[in-house]
Amino acid sequence: MAIQTTRIEPHWNYLLAVELDVEILSRYIEFEDRNFECFSIEMARVLLAASAEVDVVCKQLCRKLNPPSNAHKINQYRDEIVAARPAFPQFEVTIPRFGLVLHPWDEWSSPDGVPFWWTAYNKTKHQRHQEYHRANLKNALNAVAGLFVVVLHFYNDKARAGELLPPARLLRVGDQHFLGDTHQGYEFGINYDV
Repeated sequence: MAIQTTRIEPHWNYLLAVELDVEILSRYIEFEDRNFECFSIEMARVLLAASAEVDVVCKQLCRKLNPPSNAHKINQYRDEIVAARPAFPQFEVTIPRFGLVLHPWDEWSSPDGVPFWWTAYNKTKHQRHQEYHRANLKNALNAVAGLFVVVLHFYNDKARAGELLPPARLLRVGDQHFLGDTHQGYEFGINYDV
């Protein structure tokens, strides 16, 4: 019996690596609202890694949606992505293990909106000596959720077909974006409505 192989995409692999860091972090701090302002070096690392990858994938998503795109800033990404995918800002990410529901792109509902975690990323990156407290659990989790959303949109055909394998361990989509699951060889894939 021949085993069908599916090429794993590099941005999906990166997301899974960051997600694993988040899962390990959950052993040391409980993921709940009362701890959202807790900050640390590890959360700074997760925030910086996830947000930097958001920048990379958003740029590629803009070029996928609009081949002549020159978008290279968060506001430009917002304008192009929301024009092509108007429901993008309302995309819901859940972390069922901890009962969390996140809307990492909610601020993009406003024409001038910038995600709060993106501001925290930039402040942490450029002014860590004063803004280190922004490398907190709330911002780190939302940055990873934001990366999850943009990666799903970038690989939308594979996401719909349940071919992004292995599936994320912590991150899930809201019911409106869940299409079921698919058996892919030895693994089960999740079908996403993006």
